[in-house]
Order: sequence, then structure tokens, then C-alpha cells
Amino acid sequence: MFIGENLTNLRIMHSYSRKQLSEMLNVTEQAVWQYENNYTSPKMQVVNDLKSIFNVKSKYFYKKDALKRFFEPENIPIMNIAYRSKIMHVISKTQSEAKHVEYLDSFVNYLIANLSLPTQKSIQLRDEVINYLNTSNDDRKIQIHKIAKLARNRIGLRDDTNDNLLFSIEKSGIFIFEKPIGDEVDAYSLWSRQDRPYIILGNIKRSAVRRNFDIAHELGHLLLHYKVEFTNLDRKEHKELEREANQFAGAFLLPEESFLEDMESIHQVTNPDAYIDLKKKWKASLQVLGYRAANLDILDSKKHRNFYAALHRKGYLKREPLDEMIPIQKPQKIKSIIDFVNKKGMIDIRKMVEQDWIVETPFFHKVTGIDLSFFDRYMISEQDFELDNVTNLSMNINSN
Repeated sequence: MFIGENLTNLRIMHSYSRKQLSEMLNVTEQAVWQYENNYTSPKMQVVNDLKSIFNVKSKYFYKKDALKRFFEPENIPIMNIAYRSKIMHVISKTQSEAKHVEYLDSFVNYLIANLSLPTQKSIQLRDEVINYLNTSNDDRKIQIHKIAKLARNRIGLRDDTNDNLLFSIEKSGIFIFEKPIGDEVDAYSLWSRQDRPYIILGNIKRSAVRRNFDIAHELGHLLLHYKVEFTNLDRKEHKELEREANQFAGAFLLPEESFLEDMESIHQVTNPDAYIDLKKKWKASLQVLGYRAANLDILDSKKHRNFYAALHRKGYLKREPLDEMIPIQKPQKIKSIIDFVNKKGMIDIRKMVEQDWIVETPFFHKVTGIDLSFFDRYMISEQDFELDNVTNLSMNINSN
């Protein structure tokens, strides 16, 4: 029997409306509604079209899907998704991203089912931050700077480089993935109800320094805005939390003592080109370097305006020097887990794809953002002759 809920889950995750899907299938919107609500079952041609659209196998629609078997119900709180974006998002976009994280959460559950993981630094850090915020009388700006300093220390980043930024944050227990989010959204983050932190990065071609800021910004949301219901914020409240996350990101990427020492060598503080060596060192954009200098009162408001005007005049707001040279860091944690469980014989990746998830490898590329070639290499059956067979084959050839 066709399971309509499986289709609904896939459609929402792919951000398709019923009307859009009906046009792709050349059926009515009412027909799609009927499929999803188990009033009618689609003909085999429609099922074949569905499997091509969503990169699953035909029988995917006739068995419980991954969300039924590997996902904890209501584990992804849709209202707590924090976007790095200049716009407020419509509920359909938020629902799509929440459904996407449900698939990711199911995948992580599947991979680590037989692994014993230690208590994650990210959870300990979050709890330490919550305790500090609940007992501190510091003003908000000081709180944010202290939390940024604490986070950098607990995560284990050196005070003179951001070279291993993404790796260190993944190692702390945060799961980072890539996916196409759209032109208006840079990234988003959330805690699951089982205390699993996620950061989702847009994978539209961007610079390494902008990606680093996205990561630090979302870390700020995870630590400063735990359990905030973002979907219930008005525009003013949303803008204020974005400002706090930006402030955290600047302080986290550019630790105060080291940055102040570096700024002693900058003589033309309103000239963005004077900061290029610092950009290379910290893997932070010229715009962020200027923002941090203003935040630490190295630049007064007039000098910061002049600095920003120079960025605009030189075209640096669109593309900065070194943007093409600094390599972009990509998530590696989930790939390492896949390699580990496969090597240890805990999971047969080919069986995972074909039997447990009942999909094609492009499905996992869509969900995780990991290159298709990574999954495809597990799908090749290794064939080898045993030595005895080769010897016997050689003897038979010689005897003939």
C-alpha cells in the first residue's frame, strides 16, 4: 500500500508545493493531495516519476521511511531555528528547513546507533554560558565578549589563528552540514530537543572569510539564544538578536588581546588595504576587521564610516582581496563517522543506501551536502580472485 506520508515528507524537504509537484508529475494538485492523504494510490508511471524526482527507489513509498524508523518524533523544534539572514522567513521556508534537519537527525541517529560518544564540549559550554547569564550583572555587551572568549577557550582555538575553526567546532560536538539554502539566507542553526546542535551552511559559492563569519555567527545563536522562539519574534527583536550574534562572531574570531596587539601596526586605520595582512592571518573579512576595531573603540564612529565608505569605493563589499586565495573549509565530521563505521564493519554503506534507506546515492548528497562521489565509492563491489583460483586457472590453461 502506498504511504502518502512518505511523499509529504519528501515534498516538504524539497520545498515543493503540491501545485509545483503536480506540474512536475503532469497530474492535478488534487491528485497529489489524495496521494498524500491515502485516498488514492498513484499509478506506476507516477511512482516512477516520483522516484526520479526524489532519488529514491520505488519501494520507498511502500515501507516506513527513515523519519518513522530513525527519527525521534518532535525532536526538531521548528520555532527555534535561527537564521543568518537580513529577512524574516515565511513559515513554508522554515518548515522545509525543519524537515531537512529531521532527515539529517535521522541519518546521524542511524550512523551513531552503536557508537558510545563522550559528553560533548558544546553541551558543557552551553550550560556554562546559561549559568553565567543567569547569575551575571554585566551589561549585555560585556556578557557577549566574555562568552566569546570562553567559547574560544573551551573549543580549543589558539589565540593567534582561525586556521582550524570549522574542525574545532565540529570536534566540540556540533554537526555542521552544507546545503543550497537560497540567495537570502547564509546559514541557520538550532539545538534538537535531545541536545544535538546543528549548523547548516549555505553552499552557494562564497569566500572562506564569509563562511568563517557564518559559522561564528551561528555559534553565537547556539550559545546566546538557546530556546529562543525565533518564529515568534517581530522584526525589531529579530534584528537585535542578529546584532548580538554578529557581535559575538567578531569577538570570537578576533580575540581582544591578540587583535589589539595586531592593530598597533595599522597606521592608516581608515584604509581597508592596511588590514590585508590581518585578513590573511585571521581568515576574517576586511569588513569584520573594521567592525571589530570599531567595537573595541579603535575606530570612532566617524573613522568607521570613512572605513566603510572606502570599502564601498574600492568594491570590497562585493569581493575583497585574497577571497580567491584563502581555501574554504568544508565539514568533515560526518564523513569521518561514515568511514569509521564502515571500516569497523558496523554499517555496510551499500546496504544502508539500498536496503535500510531505500534510496539512491544522490538522495544522501541532497540531504548531507557531501559530494556524490564520496557515497558512490562505497557502491562499487570489489572483485578479486583468490590465489588458489588463479593458480588453478593457470594450471588448466597450461594443460590445454
